[in-house]
Amino acid sequence: MNNRNNSKIIFYFATVLVIIFLISSYYLPKKEEIKSSTISQIAEDVKNEKVAEILIEDDKVLATYKDQSKAEAVKESDVAVKDYGITSDKVKIEVKDTTTSLIWSSIISAILPIVLIIAFIWFMMRSAQGSNMKAMNLGKSRARIFDGNEKTTFKDVAGLLEPKEELAEVVEFLKHSQKFKSLGAEIPKGVLLVGPPGTGKTFLAKAVAGEAGVPFFSISASEFVEMFVGVGASRVRDLFDRAKKNAPSILFIDELDAIGRQRGAGLGGSHDEREQTLNQILVEMDGFETSTNVIVIAATNRPDVLDQALLRPGRFDRRVTIDLPDKKERVEILAVHTKNKPLAGDIKLEKIASQTAGFSGADLKNIANEAAILTARKNQKEINQSLFDDAIERVIMGTERRSRVLSTEEKKITAVHEGGHAIVSHLLPHADPVHKISIISRGSALGYTWNLPREDRHLQSREKFIDDIATLLAGRVAEEEIFKSVTTGAGNDFKRATDLARKMVTQYGMSDKLGTQTFGEHEEMIFLGREIREQRNYSEKVAEEIDIEVKSIITDAYDRAKKVIKGNIKILNKITEKLIERESLNESDFLALFPTTKRETGKQEI
Repeated sequence: MNNRNNSKIIFYFATVLVIIFLISSYYLPKKEEIKSSTISQIAEDVKNEKVAEILIEDDKVLATYKDQSKAEAVKESDVAVKDYGITSDKVKIEVKDTTTSLIWSSIISAILPIVLIIAFIWFMMRSAQGSNMKAMNLGKSRARIFDGNEKTTFKDVAGLLEPKEELAEVVEFLKHSQKFKSLGAEIPKGVLLVGPPGTGKTFLAKAVAGEAGVPFFSISASEFVEMFVGVGASRVRDLFDRAKKNAPSILFIDELDAIGRQRGAGLGGSHDEREQTLNQILVEMDGFETSTNVIVIAATNRPDVLDQALLRPGRFDRRVTIDLPDKKERVEILAVHTKNKPLAGDIKLEKIASQTAGFSGADLKNIANEAAILTARKNQKEINQSLFDDAIERVIMGTERRSRVLSTEEKKITAVHEGGHAIVSHLLPHADPVHKISIISRGSALGYTWNLPREDRHLQSREKFIDDIATLLAGRVAEEEIFKSVTTGAGNDFKRATDLARKMVTQYGMSDKLGTQTFGEHEEMIFLGREIREQRNYSEKVAEEIDIEVKSIITDAYDRAKKVIKGNIKILNKITEKLIERESLNESDFLALFPTTKRETGKQEI
C-alpha cells in the first residue's frame, strides 16, 4: 500500500512540475531579439558613440545600443577588444568570467545521470521489497486484538440471562484456571454461539473478554480464505500462535459457517482451500498440544451446515443458543438504546415491546435510531410515542410513499381490500388483533393492515394457521363482494396463504387425510453454486394428495372469510369511508365502528 502511495506522490509531483513549467513559460518575459553583427561594425558604432555598453563573455561581444537594441559578434580569442578600437573611455565595458559556471555545468552534467540511475534502481528495489514483504505477510492473520482493558461486561448486555450464566463458567476458568485443574476438570475449549442475526452474539463474546480481563482476538471466518492455496491454513496457524503467546486469551471467530461447512459437499475435494482451512482449525483446537489456555468462541446463525467434526467433544463442546428476545428482554434492550435519547412523557417501553414481537436486539436499536431521526427531521426536542410508532412501521413496511398518488377508484379498492383484512382478523377467534389500518403506500404495498399479537408465541396451533389464511384471503373476498370484480392487489396474499397451507401439510402434520408425517427432506446441498433446499421423498400420487389437501385448506379458509365479510358488509362500508377520508385508522377508531357486542367480545365463532 505504501509503494502505491509513493508512486501516486511521484506522479502528482511530476504533473505539478510540468504545469508550473508551462505557466512560467507563458508568463515569463520573452527573450530579447539580438541581431548578428561583426566586431568591426561594433567598433565603428562605438567610435560614432552609438553604443551604450559592451558585455564580453569569452569570445562573444554583446553590444547594447543607446536605442536599447542589441547586437552580437565574435572576436578572435587572442585579440583584445582595445585592439579593435573599443576602449573604456569611449564606452562602458563589462567582462563576465564564465570559468566557474563552466566548471559547475561540467560537474552537474557528469553527476546528474549517475544520480538519476541510482534513484531509479533504489525505487525499483524498494517496490520489489514491498511486494516481497506483502507476499511474506500473506499468511499472517488479520485478527483485531483488544487488550485486557476491554470495558464491555455482562452488565452492558441486556437480557440473555441464561447465555450469560453459561458463559460465566468460561470467565471463571480464565480467572481461576488452577481451581478447576486441581480437581481434574477441563473447561470446554470451544463455545458455539447460535442464534438468528442481530441477537447479540458478537457483543456477548466481547463481554466475556471484558469480564475475564484477558486479550481478545476477533476475526471473521471469511478473512482466512484467499485465492492462493494454503494461505487460509497458514493464517489459522499464525492466529492460534498469537493467541497462545498471550494466553490466557479468547479467540472469537465470527460467521463460522463461512469455512465450517460440511466437508465433501463441494467440487474441490480435499484440495479445496476452504476445507484445508477447516482442517487446520480442527487440528489447532484438539491436536497434540492440549494444555493451552485459549478458549475459542464462534458465532453462527446456521449451525445445521457445520461439519460434525467441529461439534464433537474436545472442539466446540458447548452450544449456547441465543434466541430472539421476549417481551421483558425487549423492554431491557429498549432501555439501553434509549438511555441517551430525550424521551417524552408519553413513552411506554412496554407498549413498544408489545408492538415489536419477533424483533432482534439489532432491530430494536434500529427502531430507536429511526425514531430519533424522525424527531430531528420534524424539529422536535423529544421523541414521543407516535414517532416510535412511525419508526416501527418504517422498519417493518418501509417508508411512506405519499408521492404515489392513487386515483379515486384505486383508493377505494385499496380501502375495501384492507378493510376486509381488518374485519376478518378482528372477528375470527384465533387471529391477531388489529393495531392499525392504512391506505398510505409503504414500500411496494398500496396499503396495509397491521396486526399485533397479544403475547409472544413459541407454538402455533392449527386453528391459528387456518384463521391467518382466512385473514390473508379476506382482501380478495371483500373486493369480490363490493365490486363484483377482482384486481392484482391480492397476489402477495395468495402466495403467503399457499406457502402456509403447504407447510401445514408437508412439515407440521396438520392434515387429517395425510396424517402426522412430513414430506420432503429439507437439507441444504450446494452444487455448481445452486442451493437445493428440498428433495422429494414421496411418490407422484402423494404429491397429488398434498396438492388436494392444500387446495382444501385454502378453499375452507376462503369460505370462512366470505361468511364473515357477508355478515359485516355495513361495517366494511364504514371502514372504507373512514379510510378514504382519513387515510389511516388506529385501533380505537377501528373498534368504534363495530356494534357494542362485537366491540366488547371482539372474536366471534364463525
